Amino acid sequence: MGISRTYVMIKPDGVKRKLVGKIINRFEEAGINIITMKMLDVSRKLAEQHYAEHEGKPFYDDLLNFITSGSSVALILEGNNVISEVRKMIGATNPAEAKSGTIRGDLREDPLKSVTENMIHASDSDQSAKREIRLFFGKSFLL
Repeated sequence: MGISRTYVMIKPDGVKRKLVGKIINRFEEAGINIITMKMLDVSRKLAEQHYAEHEGKPFYDDLLNFITSGSSVALILEGNNVISEVRKMIGATNPAEAKSGTIRGDLREDPLKSVTENMIHASDSDQSAKREIRLFFGKSFLL
């Protein structure tokens, strides 16, 4: 696929646990470029836009409440096949199922709190990456 960009968010639990540097270091060591990043408090409105595809699902309110509970770090990463590479590095959405060697597997809390508190989000497709980059950073960062 070649060079592409993806959106990643280190969620409030990752920020509160002071894991931002460890997580970013993994991306850098893998040769993935950081295009830009910022720390932000996600508003309810932004959270609703970000998680719009989950509206009406039983866990929707939990997602909104969690992502607005504290500061997050938003990043745009760039590299070869970056969307699939970052998803592999992060591991399974459910931290209990994340394998050793992945971010969620190695840095999960013990005991686990919930599936929504899984410290990191990454776009799952080129389409979602473009939507999320536009939402959090504006269209000037799109390739």
